[in-house]
Amino acid sequence: MAGEAGVVSASERDIPRRRTRTRTHAWADAAHHRLLQSLALTVVATVLLIAWETLRGALPAIRAFGWRFLIGTDWDPVFDHFGALPYLYDTLLSSALALALALPLGLGTAIYLAELAPPRLGSLVGFMVELLASIPSIVYGLWGLFVLAPFLRSWVEPWLIAHGGFLPLFRGAPFGIGMLNASLVLGVMILPTIVSISREILVAMPRALRESALALGATRAEAI
Repeated sequence: MAGEAGVVSASERDIPRRRTRTRTHAWADAAHHRLLQSLALTVVATVLLIAWETLRGALPAIRAFGWRFLIGTDWDPVFDHFGALPYLYDTLLSSALALALALPLGLGTAIYLAELAPPRLGSLVGFMVELLASIPSIVYGLWGLFVLAPFLRSWVEPWLIAHGGFLPLFRGAPFGIGMLNASLVLGVMILPTIVSISREILVAMPRALRESALALGATRAEAI
C-alpha cells in the first residue's frame, strides 16, 4: 500500500508539469499559426499595394484619355494622341506564341525526366533546366539581340517569307528583331518553369495509379 501511495503521489506531482507543457505547446502552436498567417497576409498585402500603386500612377492618363488609351492605335506625342492597343496586341501575341513553342517542349522534357530518363541523366538534365531558370532576363535579351537576331535574319526569316508570306505574321522584310525573335526568347525564359512544375506534378503522382493503369492492360506510354 505504501508503494502504491508513493506512485500515486508521484503521478499527482507530475500533473501540473504536464499541464504546463500542454499550455506551452498550445501557445507555441498558436504563435506559429499567427506567424504563418501574417506571412501569407503580407504576400496578399504586397500584391494589393502593387495594384494600388499601379492604378494611382495611371489615374492621370485615365482621366486625360479614358478608354481611348486602351483601344487607340495612334501614338503621336506631338498631338497628344496615345493608343496602347498595338502594344497590348503584340504582348498577347508574343505570349501566346511563346506558350505554343515552350509548352510541348516543356511537357515532353518533364515526362522524360520523371518517367523515362535514367537517374544520372535525369539529374544532369534537371540541373541544366534549373540553370536556365537562374540566368537573368537581361542576358536572354542580349542573346536574342546579338545571337538569335542575326541567325533569324540570315537563315530563318527569308525562308518563312518565301514559303509563308501569305500569312500576316511572316510578311515584311527579314530584320531579325520582331515577333518571332521575341516569342523564341520568351519561350526559352518560361521553359524552366514549365519543366519544373510539370515534373513535380508527375513525380507526386501516386504509384498506385501507374500500377493500376498497367494492370488494366495499358502500355507504358498510355499510362503516362
